[in-house]
Amino acid sequence: MKVPPFCKKNSEKIAASNRMPLSLIQFTRFMEKTEPKNILIIKPSALGDIVHALPVLSSLRGRFPNAKLIWLVNNAFAPLLECTEGLDGILPFDRKGMSRWFCRGADFRALREFRQALKAGRFDLVLDLQGLLRSAIFSKMADCPRRIGLKEAREFASFFYTHQVARPADSVHILDTYFAMLREIGVETCLPDCRLTAPPAAMESVRQKLQENDLAPKQFIVLVPGSAHAYKCWPAEQFARVAGNLHRRYGWPAVVVGTQSERVYADAIRINASSPVIDLTARTSIPELIALCGQAGAAVSNDTGPGHIALATNTPGVIVFGNTNPLRLGPYRRPECIAAVNLEKRGAEIKDTNPAHQIKNVTVEMVLEKIQLQLAT
Repeated sequence: MKVPPFCKKNSEKIAASNRMPLSLIQFTRFMEKTEPKNILIIKPSALGDIVHALPVLSSLRGRFPNAKLIWLVNNAFAPLLECTEGLDGILPFDRKGMSRWFCRGADFRALREFRQALKAGRFDLVLDLQGLLRSAIFSKMADCPRRIGLKEAREFASFFYTHQVARPADSVHILDTYFAMLREIGVETCLPDCRLTAPPAAMESVRQKLQENDLAPKQFIVLVPGSAHAYKCWPAEQFARVAGNLHRRYGWPAVVVGTQSERVYADAIRINASSPVIDLTARTSIPELIALCGQAGAAVSNDTGPGHIALATNTPGVIVFGNTNPLRLGPYRRPECIAAVNLEKRGAEIKDTNPAHQIKNVTVEMVLEKIQLQLAT
């Protein structure tokens, strides 16, 4: 493999690193001699997982203020990153447009152009936060001499890294694992900050939507009742009861958001609610969702991307968890934003099969208690 000019003094080390991972001592010395100028973050999906990873961006920016930070992300989620600060560029990945590269000419050309874009970035440090075979191959395609990923990465992805980071024994939340990766490249101060800000065009669009539905800023609640997985869906009747309670207490109507396929949940909430329910499913882009959540008085959501977005706007909110472990994939160090059975006794597994933890066992009272605690403070 061709060695970039800025690393010629370390060419022997780099050549070796392309065959086997560097030891921690070798890697630390390497980082001290050659501070990165172009850093690639690989986290293509999914929406909520990208939100979880955003503190990596602010932590890198704090440690390497002059470096160029680029994020590789699926096309569909690129608008989310446009609502962040500290990022110099976005490298979109069209998964569908490259999926048949081995038998379709257009897909092969798209993949070739994508590889050229990776190499053109002249990255001298790649962080693979996805930890799958595809993302690890992307790190290798970038022709980067330093490729960092988890030793426990799935699908044999770790074979493509020059340095493998073991998950800390005391780590539970995925963000703690990301912070362990950062510390091994010299980032001593890891910031859990995760703030999203909508652009002016999205703010104006949401202002018009609020006006059309007679909604006042900070005087409505956003509900996110859908999810890609049925076991993550809190019953719509429970969302309706939350909406009715907050309407009686504060006079707030409810606004339901989600995708077109999740409209059935909005219909069920409206049928069961004793209070006004406004359906905005399939009517908000990602930037508009950020703007809407930022204008809400509170938010209640299943464990899904829009719910994590709502909390990243600093709006009071609660995410309802079933068998998915909130200690691992929930709001980071924000127990007041989590409604779940046996919250502190889930261990470190991503998901369990304990019937007691099923999402249907989360009560309306548990959710209302968490919301009212935040509103009171």
